[in-house]
Amino acid sequence: MQDKVDSRVLLLVEDFLTDRATRKPSPHTLQAYRRDLIAVAQLVADDSATPLPLAELSITALTARSLRTAFSKFAAPRAAASIYRAWSTWNTFFTFLVADGIVPGNPMPAVGKPKVATPLPKPLRGEDTPEQLLTAVSRDDQRQRHPWPERDLAVLALALCAGLRLSELLALRVASLAGRPGERRVEVLGKGGHLRVIPVESELDEVLTGYLDSRRRRFGARSVERDSALLVDRHGEPLRRGGLQYLVESCYRRAGITDRVPKGARLHALRHTFATRLAEDGASASEIMRLLGHSSLATSQNYIDVTAGQQRAAVRANRTNRVLAGLLPSVGK
Repeated sequence: MQDKVDSRVLLLVEDFLTDRATRKPSPHTLQAYRRDLIAVAQLVADDSATPLPLAELSITALTARSLRTAFSKFAAPRAAASIYRAWSTWNTFFTFLVADGIVPGNPMPAVGKPKVATPLPKPLRGEDTPEQLLTAVSRDDQRQRHPWPERDLAVLALALCAGLRLSELLALRVASLAGRPGERRVEVLGKGGHLRVIPVESELDEVLTGYLDSRRRRFGARSVERDSALLVDRHGEPLRRGGLQYLVESCYRRAGITDRVPKGARLHALRHTFATRLAEDGASASEIMRLLGHSSLATSQNYIDVTAGQQRAAVRANRTNRVLAGLLPSVGK
């Protein structure tokens, strides 16, 4: 261990979070890193032979044995996905410390972690639900106090036609829309600060152009300068996480499709709908991976596997199959 480095865990956690921040994760992700690191470190401090304040906990106390004990307590009230996320955070933390020469090795491989099944996609239910949603939102609904159908349609279209995450939508700037007509694209800053480029078809391009024109009329030409946030609220201020979630939920209510939105999916149901339709239309796992910014090919393959299973279930439900089943015993007799 380097002699001149302060070995207190809390200070090293802050160094780690500073390093992570340069990769431009969402504030939500950074908060989750901090929460998982502090929670487990506190359990180690409390379980020491002589319990000590967390601020005095040294990195030398974080052994495979102490971490196994801490994780067993951490796991008791939590779901497997939460435990797995915390384990991954600590594994990344120690990888950072090893690379910096703070510790000689990573103890996390000796700490157990649960197996977490790949979550199933949660697209909007109903074959024509996306079209019903877009149609309803495109109308000027006078029941709204501050209707802005051009903006609402742009939000939904970006999620349904480009598969953007909530954090990615919030990070978009006006300059994120690039290219000349016929070759338009949206440049997206995804997880881990990875940039990906998604083609923009003419229909989506028209929706976004109409939105920016309406914004120019509302707030003036300066409101659509290149470094401005692409999505704004009714005051012209950048949309925030809660505001965007509320906007999407209100669109569901206006379209009358709240019963077709999978529980807990919210805006993510639109991204899953985009990916599911790609799979249905024959896109490969690698194509889905590139367009959605997945870090694992297995995640993208999951959309294809689920779609294939749904197609087989639909064929199985065909009444003609039941007729065949009734005929088989008497064939040739």
